[in-house]
Parts: sequence; C-alpha cells; structure tokens
Amino acid sequence: MFNTWIDQAERLKVEFQNARPFPLLVIDDFLDAATAEKLLEEFPAPDAMPKSRDYVFGDKHELSSVAEQGPTSKAFYDSLMSEQFRQFISTISDKELFVDPVFHGGGFHQSGDGGFLDTHVDFNMHPLHSDWKRTLNVLLYLNKDWQSAYDGRLLIKSRPDEEPRAIEPLFNRGLIMVTDDRTYHGFKKMSLPPGVTRKSIATYAYEKVPEGSMVARTTGWSPEAAGPLKRAFARHYDTAVRVKTKLFGSATANNR
Repeated sequence: MFNTWIDQAERLKVEFQNARPFPLLVIDDFLDAATAEKLLEEFPAPDAMPKSRDYVFGDKHELSSVAEQGPTSKAFYDSLMSEQFRQFISTISDKELFVDPVFHGGGFHQSGDGGFLDTHVDFNMHPLHSDWKRTLNVLLYLNKDWQSAYDGRLLIKSRPDEEPRAIEPLFNRGLIMVTDDRTYHGFKKMSLPPGVTRKSIATYAYEKVPEGSMVARTTGWSPEAAGPLKRAFARHYDTAVRVKTKLFGSATANNR
C-alpha cells in the first residue's frame, strides 16, 4: 500500500527535521497508484458526511469512520495503525508516537466551492485523553486533475506575520507535519466548478505525557481576511468551545 518511502525513515528524518517553516514531509505517490484510485472511489459524497458547524470553515464536511467506508478504506486505516507506520513516524520525529485509533477530528475531509480554512494552530491535547499530546498531522490529498486556479493550497507558516509556504493538494500527495503552537496553517476561499471538491484524509499522531503536565488548549484561530467581529470572536474562541463542550459535549466526536 505505502510506496517505498516507508522504508526510508532514517533518510527522510533529515529532510523532515530540516524542513521550513517547521518540520514536515511532502510525499508524492504516497500510496501505490491502484490503491489511491480505489480509495478515491470509496470517498463519501458530501451529502453522506456531516457538515462542520465551526464558523472558521466554509462548506466543510468531515467523517471520521474511515475503516467503515469500504475494503480499501479499511486497508488504509489498518496501514496507518500498523507497527510499520508507527515506527516510521516515531523515527522521523524522535518521539514515541501512535495514531489515534478513532481519528478524532480527522478522517475524510471535503470542502466545496467557496470552502476555506482560516489560519490556525491545532488543539494540543486529545479531548478524550488528557495524557495524549498531539504531535503530528498526517494528510493524504485525493484531488484528481487539481487546477492551480482553484486555489485550496495549504498555506503554512511559523508566525502569523510570516510569508507562508504553499503546498498544492495534489492527488496521492501525503503531508506529515509537526503540530504545535507555532505551526499555523489554513487555505483561502476556493473557486471550484460544479462537481469538484477538495478531498483529503487526515489523522493525528500523539505521544503520551504525564497526566496534568500540560495545559490543554483548543484550536487557536488567526483569521487573516476577516473583519473586526470575526477577529474578536477568534480571540475568545477557546473559552467559547470549552463552555459549549461542557454543556453539550463534543460535536466533532459525533462526525462518524
């Protein structure tokens, strides 16, 4: 399933740790070609996926139950959960990592015309496990014949005022990147023709930390093309999410 990069952890560790603006790997031909095509065939339609209720997305649908969508999706899930993949991500990061088996906040992600993702840094602790620190994001893009005119490039930077690096969401391109309080990322509002969506599969790798050793934070938003009201809400988003989750539970956990 994985291409030959999976056996080159020591070589890719150097590339990963020296990448800018923060440690990451962009891996083209992430899967063998036949598997990538079959995975795209099993990708759920937008109306079969719950729609995100967060204001910082535009027309984003997400479904975390990757293993339940077909035989190739199940095989891909099993590969991400394998000891082989665990050893790869642990080697390149110099940390003992593991992939979240329920893909909380991850899974199939899909955005349509007008979709965007405001610039942000990710939540740092698993909402259901207070000793799991989120360390890596693993993304696979599944966008056939993607045109640069659509935009949708992932823009990454280590400071809000920094010029971003742009990564095209091309078909069968993988991205493994560190996530912490300096790994800003997002994508601008897209212009897509009918029937075209921006598709990816996301999962997150964690490391175990001592209980209570870290202060949990929710996603930290830094919307750039935003008016005063949206910027003000972004500053208080963490508090709002904490109150909402305490009262109503996590909506993200229900995107299965």
